[in-house]
Amino acid sequence: MSAAPHHRLDGPDGAPLVVLGPSLGTSMDLWLPQLPALTRAWRVLRYDLPGHGGAPAPAGPFTVDDLAGGVLALLDGLGVERAAYAGVSLGGAVGTALALRAPERVASLVLCCTSPRFGDPRFWRERAALVRREGVGPVADSAAERWFTPSFTGADPYVAMLRATDAEGYAGCCEALAAFDATARLAEIRAPALVVAGAQDGPTPPRGHADRLAAGIPGARLAVVEGAGHLANAERPAEVTEAITAHLDRTWRGTGR
Repeated sequence: MSAAPHHRLDGPDGAPLVVLGPSLGTSMDLWLPQLPALTRAWRVLRYDLPGHGGAPAPAGPFTVDDLAGGVLALLDGLGVERAAYAGVSLGGAVGTALALRAPERVASLVLCCTSPRFGDPRFWRERAALVRREGVGPVADSAAERWFTPSFTGADPYVAMLRATDAEGYAGCCEALAAFDATARLAEIRAPALVVAGAQDGPTPPRGHADRLAAGIPGARLAVVEGAGHLANAERPAEVTEAITAHLDRTWRGTGR
């Protein structure tokens, strides 16, 4: 499955392009907190995962590498040779796969609240089975607790994204996460990389996830955001936006054509 995904472009024509990848259970609107700052200097391309947001449900199984192939198809269709990429959680895994699959296309990389391997594959297969059996309701009911710290009061719009997600799309993404393991290949990544972690991230805590990405990718920087859970860009938007724009200012000011 490498068809171009449902997407949206914002920001000035001709500016260097930044692709933004969302997390499991969210839509491209996960990135709305960062959009005003990013569109001042970059052309921003957001996309939806299969069955998420405005994207149709998948026709069959797919892998994280297939999702990266869809991003490449999107860039090809837009005539873009090189772009920066930033992704949260599963969206970050897509960025890792993209940087490994087509290193010449990735000018800069931001991996936010993600991992080279998302734990025991059995957990993800069991969650896929649960969602196929009961729908997304059970995972949506506990999403705020998984995604944010207890003090965060703005979870509702993000949980609503999950409740609107197609069950098969969500289950397919779970199975893609189950099969993903880039640990042994991180040293092959050549893009200048920033790894952003939420200090209180439960699903992908800094220790054992973000630190492995930062140690494995040559020259990668690690930024740990205090007071942030798994969706750090939503919970601590100012800090995450500043980290991303500073990284892109250093690494991606050229043309995307």
